[in-house]
Amino acid sequence: MAEAPARVVSMNLCADQYALLLAGPGQLVSVSHVSRDTVASPYAALAAEVPVNHGGAEEIWLLRPDLVLAHEWSDTRVLAILRRLGIDVLQIPVPEAIAEIPDTVRAYGDALGQSATAELLATAFEQRLADLEFRAAALPPGKTATLYGANGYSAGMTGMAGDILRHAGLLPAGGALFAGGSVPLETLVMEAPDMIITGARYAGWSRSEALLDHPVFDALPAARRLSGPAWACGTPRVLDAVEALLAVREAS
Repeated sequence: MAEAPARVVSMNLCADQYALLLAGPGQLVSVSHVSRDTVASPYAALAAEVPVNHGGAEEIWLLRPDLVLAHEWSDTRVLAILRRLGIDVLQIPVPEAIAEIPDTVRAYGDALGQSATAELLATAFEQRLADLEFRAAALPPGKTATLYGANGYSAGMTGMAGDILRHAGLLPAGGALFAGGSVPLETLVMEAPDMIITGARYAGWSRSEALLDHPVFDALPAARRLSGPAWACGTPRVLDAVEALLAVREAS
């Protein structure tokens, strides 16, 4: 077995999350600055105890890492420099479905030399997922839902967001809301989903989010819910999102 890296730097929000969950004491020396953002980061509380970086090649080099964790879309120029300097760089794809999360946990665990910890986490995730699927199967079908955010953007039923809705036993709203993309408010009203899920907002005002303050939302019968950081990055916390949706359905 390869020796575990002693000094690990993560330069991407999603890689941060797995590193924060799995790294041993003192092993993780820096995470990206976005990891402390409580709106976007599932494990922001853990990140508060770790120094941050801004993804620059020079600052990462000065941290003397044995391993750098990056995203598949991280800056290729920075990664090329780090590799030329002899630093190992690992890019593990972000899960696109809930079923992929246990293997992603194990992949990070192997990379960090924390396979035993990763296996415990993956196994606990699989058991909790099975329990949630059992709860979802006991509920009557038929409720529809959509994600609707800034600029009228809907994630549709693709990727992790759609998988979260499916695991909560929710059906996709029809038409353009199913396909995703920027959807006019009029279309949202016409499709009339049972649940509208919007993202948490930052402080201040933005024109892109002004649409979400339209009075028509007060007239819609749909329940409005916040997605929150549990929806981000395909971490084990996506089950918190599934459970929150299930709790709404069970209470209705």
